[in-house]
Amino acid sequence: MSETGRDGEQVGTGTTAEAADAIPELVIISGMSGAGRSTAAKCLEDLGWFVVDNLPPALIPTMVDLGARSQGNVARIAVVVDVRGRSFFDSLRESLAVLAAKKVKRRVIFLEASEDALVRRFESVRRPHPLQGSGRIVDGIAAERDLLRELRGDADLVIDTSSLNVHELRAKMDAQFAGEEEPELRATVMSFGYKYGLPVDADLVADCRFLPNPHWVPELRPFTGLNEEVSGYVFNQPGAKEFLDRYAELLQLIASGYRREGKRYVTIAVGCTGGKHRSVAMSEKLAARLAAEGVETVVVHRDMGRE
Repeated sequence: MSETGRDGEQVGTGTTAEAADAIPELVIISGMSGAGRSTAAKCLEDLGWFVVDNLPPALIPTMVDLGARSQGNVARIAVVVDVRGRSFFDSLRESLAVLAAKKVKRRVIFLEASEDALVRRFESVRRPHPLQGSGRIVDGIAAERDLLRELRGDADLVIDTSSLNVHELRAKMDAQFAGEEEPELRATVMSFGYKYGLPVDADLVADCRFLPNPHWVPELRPFTGLNEEVSGYVFNQPGAKEFLDRYAELLQLIASGYRREGKRYVTIAVGCTGGKHRSVAMSEKLAARLAAEGVETVVVHRDMGRE
């Protein structure tokens, strides 16, 4: 529809809404070299996304504009970018600002991995790190990590692939993107053991070590927090139920803020000494509370069975 302006020109009505509807959804895949960017991109391609590998960041807004003119044929675009220089990073930052001004629905997925895992991967394929120059692989990793620090902090979803194989990474991507309708907020509740280190992709960390450890109860030691007797023991301890109630209330407040800010993913890590009893039981209860509040929730027990 259109109407005539004061100068006799045809002025469109409703075109803004139509144009907004035509703007494709955008996912930017970045992160450390060797952390699985190509695998993540292939997964999205298999899910029907239009994937562009190694697109210069300055061309991302142009790619989105082309998708908007495709009459709905390109509704979801995934762009893989690797940052190999300061000017490259500045171009990405400028492109993200342009996308924000155009109200483009975009997400940044950051693939992370430990130094040891990355070194093993580069050595296994006998290839140098793209930023190592005349130095060592670890020098290239350190340079890239420093360069990507700001982007990692702004990412909507950080996935640590240190202990993931290709199939496990694909399963994680499927869990986040395979649904036909995008939920308001997705949460991963991850139990872990402090003796194995903090999860590097955690947004929030809760510590259950203030509760007595079932490990020291002989009849409970062989079982995990998935066992009803272990869970009952944990939640019969002073402070356990109160902690669950108050932390769940806090997460409701945080979730509301995340939704207002457009953040769609949150990883909540719950830790105990070994990641077998207390953190597992607490994670299960916490995930059930989140699910009851309408948050799509996945539970991961990172270190269960590791001892």
